Amino acid sequence: MTTSYDVIIVGGGVIGSSIAFHLAKKKRKVLLVEKDRIGCEASSAAAGMLGAQAEITEAGPLYDMAQTSRSLFPAISEELKECSGIDIHLVRKGLLKVARSEDEGNELKRLISFYQKQGQRAEWLSIEELIEKEPNLSRDLAGAMYLPDDGHVLAPELTFAFARAASILGVCLREYTTTTGVIIQNDRIIGIETNVGNFYSDTVVVTSGVWSGMLLQQTGLHLPLYPVKGECFSLLYSASPITATVISEGCYIVPKQRGRLIVGATMAEGQYDKKVTLKGIRDLLTISETILPNIVEGEWEKAWAGLRPQTPDGLPYMGKHPEIEGLFIAAGHFRNGILLSPITGRWMTELIEGERQEETLQPFRVDRYSKTLITR
Repeated sequence: MTTSYDVIIVGGGVIGSSIAFHLAKKKRKVLLVEKDRIGCEASSAAAGMLGAQAEITEAGPLYDMAQTSRSLFPAISEELKECSGIDIHLVRKGLLKVARSEDEGNELKRLISFYQKQGQRAEWLSIEELIEKEPNLSRDLAGAMYLPDDGHVLAPELTFAFARAASILGVCLREYTTTTGVIIQNDRIIGIETNVGNFYSDTVVVTSGVWSGMLLQQTGLHLPLYPVKGECFSLLYSASPITATVISEGCYIVPKQRGRLIVGATMAEGQYDKKVTLKGIRDLLTISETILPNIVEGEWEKAWAGLRPQTPDGLPYMGKHPEIEGLFIAAGHFRNGILLSPITGRWMTELIEGERQEETLQPFRVDRYSKTLITR
């Protein structure tokens, strides 16, 4: 069994899989280890929205990163399909953020002005224009903000496509391999300890989502991360009642192929369990029915929950460990992991390869909550 690699990636979600794919294109010998199955955590629970505008409503490094990453999806969709054979079903039919009151409408109009000043497309739809576009939406809505450039993909397929393409390009994927520790020698990473033995590399990337902070504690790095559980459910229709993604405060409704709708998602901070509660589903159904009254006619398919990895300031961690040479971190993408996966894979690969200066990732630095490191 090979135990020595150019790069080891700990965590097989969409972020780790994207980094593995991008490193594989650089001809690196890569090992990707995952404690369960590839993409089994937050990556497979996501609805796959590419809400670069809908999700990020103020200027800053995350907004700029999201815009850049969204622009990569048409090319990455084709590249992944050609390499892996998996279609991530990129849909670019826009997104509607609906207002259920005049006050909500005024806030959306303010956002439209902001987006337009940023050079992004956004427009206000009156209730008449909204119903013309989506006839099944409620007539009691006050209107909607239309974002024609936001879209969605199939989240599990995106993760699997990154992982399969990486594997085809030579990456070794090891599922059911739990990383129990990192091996450090003279302030340099030399490998990882797992339940099936040790693996060695002078470059290790931690992409373990909400569990990243626990693993990195032994290195002395304080990496605040906490889970935000989101419950979702899906319904089936002979024909989808909507064509564009529709979101409101507390709810989103995403149309998928073959008449399937995904409805989500609750927000429960600090919960590590993935139980689906009747209250969570009831709350989502109550809100969604005020937006799309005939949603109740759908056939029940299933319900699930995922754990989004959140940081105190809402920005992901991306960069080098401040004291351990060769140790890199990419975690904490919260509810934008799918959207940010292409650019994260590219930027982290460039950083590892020495093609990107660490200063360019300054807003995302991993030690921004650690003025002094914990004694190891």
